[in-house]
Amino acid sequence: MIGRTIMNPLKIKMDSLKLSDEQFYKLCQSNNDLRFERTYQGDLIIMSPTGGETGNRNLEIAYQLQGWSRSNRLGIAFDSSTGFKLSNGADRSPDAAWISLEKWTALTPEEKQGFVPLCPDFVIELRSPSDSLKPLQEKMAEYLENGTRLGWLINRQSKEVEIYRQGQGVEVVDNPSSLSGENVLPMFILDLID
Repeated sequence: MIGRTIMNPLKIKMDSLKLSDEQFYKLCQSNNDLRFERTYQGDLIIMSPTGGETGNRNLEIAYQLQGWSRSNRLGIAFDSSTGFKLSNGADRSPDAAWISLEKWTALTPEEKQGFVPLCPDFVIELRSPSDSLKPLQEKMAEYLENGTRLGWLINRQSKEVEIYRQGQGVEVVDNPSSLSGENVLPMFILDLID
């Protein structure tokens, strides 16, 4: 990215101005060079596009998840550009996500077109060099609180993966070569070898 630096995520307090779901959706569509999320309090989080290494890693993760999902047809995989409307009111975009086919088919055609009005069963967040760890950990906890059954926070800087599961403490795995989708994503193995 010659001439551009990757900025840290920017949080804008929206105490005096609340955007409706439709207004937030239109804001995201009108500014597709940026990635927006919205906290449950209504504050905006603006993230710049990722750098080359992180973008390549995100693609590899999404590719592996999509390949597994297509082979078994148990659900639908999503990339980092997908917005999910969580039950607490937050709008989030994990780096990769998956929901069961049962949940997907229960949505109306209109719900499938906009931000998906549910929390994914499975999420992956990949920490980029511009990400602070604490906000990502808070985001992972938020996913669990809203119904995610399994989540992975991949921290390439420390060569650790934090595994989040419903009703359990966070497990930290040092430098794994692969991760198992356990009973949420049966027979899915994410290869982490570079």
